[in-house]
Amino acid sequence: MELRHLRYFVAIAEERSFTRAAERLWVAQPGLSTQIRRLESELGLQLFERHTRGVDLTQAGELFLERARTALAAADAARSTGHDLGEGLVGAVRVGIVTGSGWPGASALLGHFGRERPAVELTVVESYAGTLLRDLRDGRLDAMIAPSELGSAELPRARLGREPWLVLAGPGHRLAGAGPVAAPELEGQRFVVTGHRDGAGYDRLVADTLGALGVTAALERGGAGPAVFAAVAHGDALALATTPRRGGRWDGGTRDQSAPRRRVRPALAR
Repeated sequence: MELRHLRYFVAIAEERSFTRAAERLWVAQPGLSTQIRRLESELGLQLFERHTRGVDLTQAGELFLERARTALAAADAARSTGHDLGEGLVGAVRVGIVTGSGWPGASALLGHFGRERPAVELTVVESYAGTLLRDLRDGRLDAMIAPSELGSAELPRARLGREPWLVLAGPGHRLAGAGPVAAPELEGQRFVVTGHRDGAGYDRLVADTLGALGVTAALERGGAGPAVFAAVAHGDALALATTPRRGGRWDGGTRDQSAPRRRVRPALAR
């Protein structure tokens, strides 16, 4: 039994006529009749009651029609797998977001992707830029969202916009409050950086930004992973980031303030 036999059978069942089915399928009627007789012989069933006005399905034919349609639909779905994968309509996508210097529009972008491609399993991870770049090159990630300054020249990228640096200050810090922070207020302050080899890109951006503002600050290594800005939450230090957390607050109520003149350019690398 082949798929073409099922297509022949379904066409005859729907047309209730060998003649009309042959015209629809662009095959010779004698050949169509021969194929159906072979199908009935293989199944050991009579599928059609033949009469002068055309054909009617037998009880066995009614049951076989339902199953033939199911099989053909499954075959069509299987045949479209390559196309769907190529068009990004099914499968899995893994996206990385850089710690401390993400893009505020990432949530909206990923949400839109999920609505447009509900059959795609989307996994999002957050880590240092060096870790994500290594995973991207090794095929463990499909894309990453990071400042273009942290990217690699050999990776294709799409520019997402420009975002200002924000000064993150905990509720107990004297700079916590509303409004922008003036550069002189940052002089001599302690700033948290990752201190990790894979976070060197972010650490360099922080140092360059403060230097461009004419600020001399003490850079201190933060905690590991999610605890990188723990000292900020406790009000013991400041940090630079491009995205506020939890509706403008970091753990424990940290406030964010705009740092003047310096911006980063988020990009999607893949």
